[in-house]
Amino acid sequence: MQKKSAISFLLICIFLVGATFYPIDVYITKPGGAYPLEPLVNIEGGDEDDKGSMNLMTIALAKGTALSYVWANFSDHQKILQTNQVRNPDEDENEYNVRQLHLMSQSQFNAIQVAFEKAGKPYEVVVKGVFILNVLPDGAAEGLLEAGDRILQIDEIESDDQEKLIDYLKDKKLGEVVTLKVERNEKVEIIDVELKQIPNQENRAGLGISFTEDLEIITSPKVNIRSDEIGGPSAGLMFTLEILNQLMGEDLSKGYSVGGTGTMKNTGEVGRIGGIELKVVAADKAGIDVFFAPDDLLPEEVLENNPSLRSNYLDAKESAEKIGTKMKIVPVKTVEDALTYLESLEPKNN
Repeated sequence: MQKKSAISFLLICIFLVGATFYPIDVYITKPGGAYPLEPLVNIEGGDEDDKGSMNLMTIALAKGTALSYVWANFSDHQKILQTNQVRNPDEDENEYNVRQLHLMSQSQFNAIQVAFEKAGKPYEVVVKGVFILNVLPDGAAEGLLEAGDRILQIDEIESDDQEKLIDYLKDKKLGEVVTLKVERNEKVEIIDVELKQIPNQENRAGLGISFTEDLEIITSPKVNIRSDEIGGPSAGLMFTLEILNQLMGEDLSKGYSVGGTGTMKNTGEVGRIGGIELKVVAADKAGIDVFFAPDDLLPEEVLENNPSLRSNYLDAKESAEKIGTKMKIVPVKTVEDALTYLESLEPKNN
């Protein structure tokens, strides 16, 4: 009897350990936190004595387990996402992380550009090369190139923009060998690649990679942003506001804790993001006073296929009403909308 009880106990322990730690093919997302941007953004000679703060909002995303999956089904503040809702096809976990960090880098680039244009400060855009986002399985570059590599040159052609790389490769034949100059982990390597058929593209030779232009912005005064391992493009609006806050020598926040989310286009438009309901919850827990939400217009063709979709602002407003927060949810279509709202505020009595 004791032996059977011990075996049963052992099986239960194995089951619980597996349910707790063994990953399943879903992701669980939940509210993250609010991060003041002043410690992350430094502008040489910039204003740093503000009473208020600009804050970026995060959500937590983790591979699901059986236990976390069950728990998420009963939680009001957790969401279950299928893998294809998170990662692109043919993209592994590492490539997903590389893409998210690159999206964060791009959001910072646009934020700096928009802020410096609005402040009338000089800047210069430099093309650093072609940035590899992922390497396709069974493609020519599999095992040779990696996500995060930067192609500086192909044969004798400098890769100072992605169109040059595309134009150079389009007349190449299967089996031809090209020599790439690649930067990886701040070291330059020379790699020969024999061109193969691009997966799912019949009789077209190529490297079998997806890539994007890698741009750098040089400013005066110099901007340093330390975002560590925070990924994704959704902090673009808040980065823009923080940079302007330091450039303009005044407290744009008027003493309030200002949070929000939204991508930043180089035109100053604020773009849609995912998980805004969870970010509202995170902002409320962090004591944010004002929360900017993208008031995005959804294309008709998108609404036809997804009639339940609404603007980020409406979802954020509903989430705020559910949790009973006193935080003000403010719709914005552009960075100018956010600035106009902040200008209208009376300074907070601290």
